[in-house]
Amino acid sequence: MLTLDKIYHASHVLKNVVRETKLVEAPKINPECEVYLKPECLQLTGSFKLRGSGYMISQLSDEEKAHGVIACSAGNHAQGVALAATKYGIKSLICLPDGAPISKVEATKNYGAEVCMVKGVYDDAYAKAIELRDKCGYTFVHPFDDINVIAGQGTIGLEIMEEMSDVDAIVVPIGGGGLISGVAFAAKKLNPKIKVYGVQAAGAPSMYNSIKEGKIIKLDSVNTIADGIKVMEPGENTFKLVSEYVDEIVTVTEDEISSAILALIEQQKMIAEGAGAVSVAAVMFNKLPVKGKKVVCVVSGGNIDVTILSRVIKRGLMNTGRSASLCIELMDKPGQLEMVSKIIADCGGNVISVHHERASEIADINGCYLRLVLETKNFDHIAMIEKALKDNGFKLV
Repeated sequence: MLTLDKIYHASHVLKNVVRETKLVEAPKINPECEVYLKPECLQLTGSFKLRGSGYMISQLSDEEKAHGVIACSAGNHAQGVALAATKYGIKSLICLPDGAPISKVEATKNYGAEVCMVKGVYDDAYAKAIELRDKCGYTFVHPFDDINVIAGQGTIGLEIMEEMSDVDAIVVPIGGGGLISGVAFAAKKLNPKIKVYGVQAAGAPSMYNSIKEGKIIKLDSVNTIADGIKVMEPGENTFKLVSEYVDEIVTVTEDEISSAILALIEQQKMIAEGAGAVSVAAVMFNKLPVKGKKVVCVVSGGNIDVTILSRVIKRGLMNTGRSASLCIELMDKPGQLEMVSKIIADCGGNVISVHHERASEIADINGCYLRLVLETKNFDHIAMIEKALKDNGFKLV
């Protein structure tokens, strides 16, 4: 049974294992409410996962500790289990799908775990972990559907309530539901009036659909840049706890997630992975009834793959009007590019890419296409530049 005493016990046990992450004010995320961030992206291993796995491992018997622990993950859970096991002097074996990013594989090894690469996807790694558990006597550390894991995650709720007792709402990312189950249980037990909201990626709405249908729903497929919450089916324990203690669940799009990642980088100098930014995205884009409220967004992790970070930033720039692509149909004669450049410069835009196409499908044999990428201020600025070009006789395609 999950109890408040168990979460307080977890908090005591984890004092020397995890970092207490202090709230950070974020006034520009949404000017219509008072926003604070709980930066678990600054946690050891870069994610909240260390809390749950750390407490679960601490509660093992001496015999279980002697046999070691096993887990399967392609990211944050693997690193959390690895570091927690190392801190308690226990052997850990992590089964990873062979497609896992090299950076995450190496990070897991560096935290002290033995790694078993499994051909296939997460489900194949899970099956291998269960096989090795049964064969070798390891204890399996579930990523979310375990009461001790949930209690460990609930320490985030205690920290928020201790630091800001008058908070009106807490917004939490949801994958399998372990994080929000613990946070919601702790917060509601301390203050039943507080609102707890969950956020999922629109491409992986397993808990959202399950709560809506009143039963656990398994998705056929998931697709989102928020890989940390790309879960096809919630757990039995987490489904029950979310049903009882969470007020509302909403979803956010890939574009909204990208914009939130960009906002955190620019405004807060904080790196969040997609899963960690969904809570911020929900508040940024007014998906929740928090106007005029004091709100804490849990930024659950910061382990974004650097190889996709540039693409996410580019997408975020386009979604907020900070970057624009224009295609202009021109007559192919001297001076045209100079005129276009002057109009854009006079409007305060900055041309960062130019592509000139002579051979094209334009009806006029003397015509050509000019494709530009601009650095702009916002959508109003883009509209002003487009109007200036049209007013000067240029045709936008």
